[in-house]
Amino acid sequence: MKTFKKLSLIFSVFLITFFGEIAINLACGGEMDPYDYYITYFHNNIEGDEYSPFAYNQLVYLNSETDVESEPDINSREWAKYLNVKKDDVLKVMYKTDSATDVKLVNFEGNVSQLPDSLQQNSFIQALAKHKAPLRYYQFAKSCEPLANVAFSLWDATPRDTAGMAAKAKEGLALTAAEKDDFLKLRYAYQAERMFHFAGLHTESKSTYEKYIKTSKVNSAAKGWALALYAGSTRRLGNPEESAFLFSKVFASNPERRIQAYKNYYYTSSPVQGALKYAKTNNEKANIWAINGFGNADSGIESINKVYSYEPKSQLNGTLLVREVNKLEQDLIEANDIAKTGYNYYFSDNGGSKYRDSIKNINLKRLNEIRTFAVKLATEKKYPQPELGTLTAAYLSWMENKDFMAANYLAILKPDKLPERLRDQYRIVDLLIKAKNIKKGNPFNENDLLPTLKWLDEKRFAENKNQPSDQYYDNRADKRFSRTTRNFYQQILAPAYLTMGDTAKAALAMVKGDLEHKTLKEYSLFQNMSYQSINFWQKNLSPKSMQGLALYKTKAAGNDVTGLLATALNQLKNDDFYELYGTTYLRTHQYDKAVQMFAKVSPNYKYFNPENWYGDDSNAKLYANPFIETINDFPKKYVTAKASITKKAFAAEMLRLQKLLVSDKKNAALYYYKMANAVYQTGYFGNSWFLISYDWSSYDNSSPAKYVYDVDYKKAQTAKAWYLKARALSTDANFKAKCTFMLAKCLQKQIIMNASPLSFYYYDKKDVKWRNFIKANYNNPYLKELRFNYSKTPFYAVAAGECSYLADFIKPKAQN
Repeated sequence: MKTFKKLSLIFSVFLITFFGEIAINLACGGEMDPYDYYITYFHNNIEGDEYSPFAYNQLVYLNSETDVESEPDINSREWAKYLNVKKDDVLKVMYKTDSATDVKLVNFEGNVSQLPDSLQQNSFIQALAKHKAPLRYYQFAKSCEPLANVAFSLWDATPRDTAGMAAKAKEGLALTAAEKDDFLKLRYAYQAERMFHFAGLHTESKSTYEKYIKTSKVNSAAKGWALALYAGSTRRLGNPEESAFLFSKVFASNPERRIQAYKNYYYTSSPVQGALKYAKTNNEKANIWAINGFGNADSGIESINKVYSYEPKSQLNGTLLVREVNKLEQDLIEANDIAKTGYNYYFSDNGGSKYRDSIKNINLKRLNEIRTFAVKLATEKKYPQPELGTLTAAYLSWMENKDFMAANYLAILKPDKLPERLRDQYRIVDLLIKAKNIKKGNPFNENDLLPTLKWLDEKRFAENKNQPSDQYYDNRADKRFSRTTRNFYQQILAPAYLTMGDTAKAALAMVKGDLEHKTLKEYSLFQNMSYQSINFWQKNLSPKSMQGLALYKTKAAGNDVTGLLATALNQLKNDDFYELYGTTYLRTHQYDKAVQMFAKVSPNYKYFNPENWYGDDSNAKLYANPFIETINDFPKKYVTAKASITKKAFAAEMLRLQKLLVSDKKNAALYYYKMANAVYQTGYFGNSWFLISYDWSSYDNSSPAKYVYDVDYKKAQTAKAWYLKARALSTDANFKAKCTFMLAKCLQKQIIMNASPLSFYYYDKKDVKWRNFIKANYNNPYLKELRFNYSKTPFYAVAAGECSYLADFIKPKAQN
């Protein structure tokens, strides 16, 4: 019986809340963006775009699945040069015709008038009409396509026509042997090799490559495509290490097949030393080490040192160096609390400070290794852009909080002599070094930053000329300046203003960080904010902060940082601003001022109502009336839209009750009781939580009080104070019983917050917080008062019958 009573207590006190609604409007951000999941200021394309798919990204296999060069473009250029025709004409015929046109082209005998009008003037078609040998090859290649390009489907696993491919391969082999033109001979051989390979005849496929393609003197990308097939057949025939080496050669020679070669290299599962056995030149060895560096999510110092030792002039060095810096950013730059992701909002690292310190020391050791390499790159001047090394050393020093060292490295460079991307990165690092005084909260002249901030604006505006129809599907991969600008405002500038005690200016900086379009499609305040900024505004701002923001809004004309920030805010409509302004007054119970703020909101403004996720209609809203009386917190008693109370109406009614406390003192107890009920319902446990909060989570009762309004939202302190006043002013025993019952519930909210949520989930009776929780509830003084002083009242009988929480405490002592 004792166990049952404790379980009953837990279900009535905690688990009903925890599991009953889970989350009406869970306070978390959107899905993690694989291109924007850590704080970065060091752009991953400083050294060009040739190896951009292999930039560091821990959330996806490759940073991009698109090769930097297009195989159709390359093949079309080769044909255009061979036939002296337009490249785009070749591209159109080879890669962009429909199936009906393909049928006509396969049967094309040279009579251009038989083709569609859109192709009759095509220079490639005209050339094929004049030159029968290229036409025959084109038609043979087209006949191979249906065999090679079989769509794969798990639902319809159609087997390849291996017999047809083998026959086509033999036909291609005969055509290869007979062809005198070297350009066409190479391509016939490639088609034959491809058909043998797809038919599973790997010995024949390899021999075709060795006899006709490897020895060809033609300079063509097709030789790289053929080498990729050769590497695949080598693997199939039992030599994965040689296969890995061959794929590394394709990786180096054919940028249009680089991603495929990279993946196939790793499909061989060969160790780096296995591939290196076949490498003869320094270039081959460097490429193998580079591939292994690109595939390493941990420290890549060995790879980068090896590549530099073999090919110090290769762009691979710069690309790998930037990749290592990005890794260090992820591992060492911590997101500020005001701009964390939704996941980090609720969960934190529980590894302990010693564990975190040891990991940090390991990462700092890596930082020093990478900086040593960067300085070597700069001083030896073997690399074409040694300035990258100096710039990297400066940035890593900034990351390590060695500002003087960072400034000294940066002073070596002459920004006007740098290539554009390095010059841009120089300006960013220079801004970060200057901003260190801000981050420390020291007095500073913020206007020294103005030219760079304006420059960053122009850079990110250029990245965002077109606005996506849906921000959640916006491709962020190339929005480097957008990320840098936002991170500076939200990770450095806003926290600095907070340290200086200027929450209003911090809020301005948060908004400025989000506005990456020069012109906006929609001018609502919160529609243009990120989750992090919305979260900061809606949870951190007080009436004083809102007053500061209102003052800053008047300073948009100034040619200073304040003007820059205020101009951003003034782009947006005032409805959300004054709605939040009024809400801050609701939270502080300044109902007269709340009424004034809500009066500035447009009459047709839609106040926030959460979605009813568990109703029949998932798009339906929840509506509430905080003035209704309830005995149980769960299930919450919602009302219809017509019967609901908006924030504006709530403020007006609470103001009316406040005035009645003075003008009608005889009934003050009733007014305090009504006000206490209403403010109680604005807690997470009430039906009107959305009058003072913009989100609700099942974790709210287990996370500590953090915000100003948590005294009501989590602790029910104001309600408790007003219930005490109501009870003290009344002589009616039944009324006092109501007040006492509600006082017990108010105190219960504080008891819950002192407990451990995991204790409730696992019923761990050995857990200290579990035992303290049980003891605190059994010793709730208001429950004792209710039982001993008001057990004869009508309310007591009703409450005991409806509330299992109360019923557990009124059973005879012997049953406990």
